[in-house]
Amino acid sequence: MNAPVPHAPGGPSPAPVYRILLIEDDQADALLVEELLHDTGLRFDLTTRTTLAQARTELAASAIDCILLDLHLPDVSGTKAIAAVRELAPHTAVIVLTGLSETQAGAEAMAAGAQDYLVKGKVEADLLHRTVRYAVYRSQTERTAADAQKARLRAEENARLERGLLPQPILSTSTVTVTTRYLPSAERALLGGDFLDVVEGDDGLLHAVVGDVSGHGPDAAALGVCLRIAWRSLVLGGHHGPGLLHLMERILIAERGPQPLFATCTLLTLDQNAATATLYLAGHHEPLLTTAEGTRELAAAHGMALGIAPEHGTWPATVIPLPAAGALTLYTDGLTEGHNGPRTERLGVEGLLTLIRNLPAADPVAHVDRLIEETQTLNAGRHTDDLAVLRLDWGDK
Repeated sequence: MNAPVPHAPGGPSPAPVYRILLIEDDQADALLVEELLHDTGLRFDLTTRTTLAQARTELAASAIDCILLDLHLPDVSGTKAIAAVRELAPHTAVIVLTGLSETQAGAEAMAAGAQDYLVKGKVEADLLHRTVRYAVYRSQTERTAADAQKARLRAEENARLERGLLPQPILSTSTVTVTTRYLPSAERALLGGDFLDVVEGDDGLLHAVVGDVSGHGPDAAALGVCLRIAWRSLVLGGHHGPGLLHLMERILIAERGPQPLFATCTLLTLDQNAATATLYLAGHHEPLLTTAEGTRELAAAHGMALGIAPEHGTWPATVIPLPAAGALTLYTDGLTEGHNGPRTERLGVEGLLTLIRNLPAADPVAHVDRLIEETQTLNAGRHTDDLAVLRLDWGDK
């Protein structure tokens, strides 16, 4: 293997070093190709292998920019050789070396996926120079386009999942103001399994859910969407409380397949006429209640997260008296598990309540946005998790 050509520090940017793998079993032809490469003036590292099996080992161990491939190897030949190499290195430029008598081999090689072909015995240094540079450029362009397409598809998929995780509330006569926020984790903006929803039943009661499926990425997000849609359908169908949680757990188990996913959630039913909120906690933390006196965490009974011990979960109800005016905030732990400034400890609920006490008075939307901004500033990107916030405001503030 040729050593890279050094360049003077501080000088102009050097030409790229092409990492070239020559797969050629004829020693004389291999020597000729190496001499031609030296005559091109290209900066290169050349590795020569005589069989596809040897090339497979090299491609697994090293990053290669360009493969010069003879079509007649001891262990594979013809377009099968190209297919095998493309499978091993789908984003690497492949230039096929053909014989003088193989008039159709070049066209067939291009059709099979090679970037270009050269005829042995008719290759000059200038032609090899241009061919290598163009093939590598074309391969890099194709890879960039493929990556961009994958990014577009991922963004479209995330947008569809996010619409499922953050739906429009179904409200008719309720005077409650609903504020929702959903933020995917900062790392590559992957969606996770946080979900929330609000619907008003025919009886005038307002039902809300905030939940968190364990894990991140499309599997957790898809399960979160499934549970959110199931919750909405079941609530509108008249299911509430432990019976609703039992049905959601059955759906989770059926939809998670072999993956050991589970979900935590808070169910809330707000009865403005009775001035009460009924809570069911399935492995989730308590909501926050904001009144004229300030904001505090509610004390509520806990039940088991969904999917941890199927058929053995119990979910006791907690009934909370409500003031004439106030707000309830339900959230996932992405809001509290970040770091509390430069210190190593997490923000936690106490840190969250301190932030809320120090925030200036604002409308619900501005308040939620400012709270999220403050927690993310303190965390400074050190902990990444999805974050869902649902705030319900009622009465005159």
